[in-house]
Amino acid sequence: MTGKIYHPENKHPEEVEQILNPRAGEGQNHGEMPQPGKPHHPTARDIKELHLQLRDYGDEELDRIPVVPCGTRLEQGATYIDLRQKDRCEFTASAQDVAGEDNWYVPKSQVDYPLWNRLVGKDHGPKA
Repeated sequence: MTGKIYHPENKHPEEVEQILNPRAGEGQNHGEMPQPGKPHHPTARDIKELHLQLRDYGDEELDRIPVVPCGTRLEQGATYIDLRQKDRCEFTASAQDVAGEDNWYVPKSQVDYPLWNRLVGKDHGPKA
C-alpha cells in the first residue's frame, strides 16, 4: 500500500483545474433523491399541453408517466422517449444530454411495460 489518502481539498490550482479537467462532473447525477410521498418528476397529467396530446389516456395512466424537468441531466445509459416528437422512438442518453424546454423526456425505468409500449406505439391500447 502506498499510504496515499485522497483529500478532495487538495485539488489542482484553480487556474489550471478547468484545463486539466474541462468536463468535471459530467454524467454524474447530483439531483435530489426522491422522497416517499413527494413526486420526483412532474407527470403527463401536470403538463396541460401533453395532457391534451394524450387525450386517449386516463388520468390514472397520465399520473404514471413522469416527465423529466427542464434543466435536468439525463442518466447516462438510460432509455428515454421524447413525447414532444411525433415519431416517438427510444434513445439511450449520453452524459451530455439535458432536458430542454422543447423536450418531454420520459424515463423507461419509471414506466410500466404495458404503458411504455403504448407510448412508443408498440401497443395501441385496448381494442373496442
